[in-house]
Amino acid sequence: MRITEVFTPASIAYKWNEAQSNRIPYLGEGLFPAMQKAGLDLRWIKGSHGLPVSLMPTAFDAQATFRDRPGLEITETEMPFFREGFKIKERDRQELLRISEINDPYLQQAVANLYNDSAELIEGALVVSERERMQLLFPLNGNMGISIKANGVDYTYNYDPSGDWKTGNFFELTGQAVWTDKTHADPFRDIRTAKKAINAKTGSTPVYAVMNSETFDLIGQIDAVKNRWLTVNGLTLGYLTDDQIIDILKNTVSITPVIYDKQFKDESGVVSKFVPDGYVALIPDGALGQTVYGVTPEQADLYGNEAAKSKVAIVNTGIAITQTVDEHPVNLNTFASEIVLPSYERMDEVALLKVK
Repeated sequence: MRITEVFTPASIAYKWNEAQSNRIPYLGEGLFPAMQKAGLDLRWIKGSHGLPVSLMPTAFDAQATFRDRPGLEITETEMPFFREGFKIKERDRQELLRISEINDPYLQQAVANLYNDSAELIEGALVVSERERMQLLFPLNGNMGISIKANGVDYTYNYDPSGDWKTGNFFELTGQAVWTDKTHADPFRDIRTAKKAINAKTGSTPVYAVMNSETFDLIGQIDAVKNRWLTVNGLTLGYLTDDQIIDILKNTVSITPVIYDKQFKDESGVVSKFVPDGYVALIPDGALGQTVYGVTPEQADLYGNEAAKSKVAIVNTGIAITQTVDEHPVNLNTFASEIVLPSYERMDEVALLKVK
């Protein structure tokens, strides 16, 4: 039995899909649902509606006037490409040949290790898309866009070239207003201010506040929040529980906190948070955009070719798993590749607070 008969793109995809029932999805997967399109160009329309405008009055027998379409902004860009792989080298192949009998007790573990390596490639592809989505949801200092730089490649995208989003949707707290000032900070005021601004601009009202646990913990230490609980309940508490803080925000400013603490390692191995400390994103209900996958060269050139189709499998909408064999030296290569970039149609309905 050859390893290429057991360890194939199809079997990798099957194992991955089988394991999905136990996987905790990334937050961005729900906020930016996945879809696939041909080509590299991403074209999307941002916030074309906003507040409803009353019809123009007119006289009988008069021609109708035509209204402009204010706020219609078409964004078009080229999506980035990502690819990485691992090798089963000649020495590794020799070790596998020693346990090539189907009833060998070590075969299952050896093949499982190969699947784990493949799963890491797929997870790395998923990290890319979540990283892009969270950079849009939490643009540092209000600079709306995506930036991934590594391996001599610079993928930088500006989603707010006019600066309108930063001017109207980004709220940076300063002085005694920052949430680390337990005596003077007022999260209720800050959230209300941002909600009103979004509602006045778009007619939409944020209902969720996305943050990490470090930022969430700041809220329970602020006097204005603790006093709100004491006033309602007549209790003396040294601290508030998480559930109490959530109830206070829901009942006072009609916002439900969403705590998101997933982390990732960047290309240099540095551990980073998807949601940065000291930021709160106020978002409406429903999807905010789409995670758009392009068709990779592997999918375009091999997946549709009957002779080569066995070398490629597609997982998670647009991640291509490919295998090749080098003849000299004899190596089995497994690759994961993707072309992916989010659209952000509802960005004007999202507010970002920098609270620390």
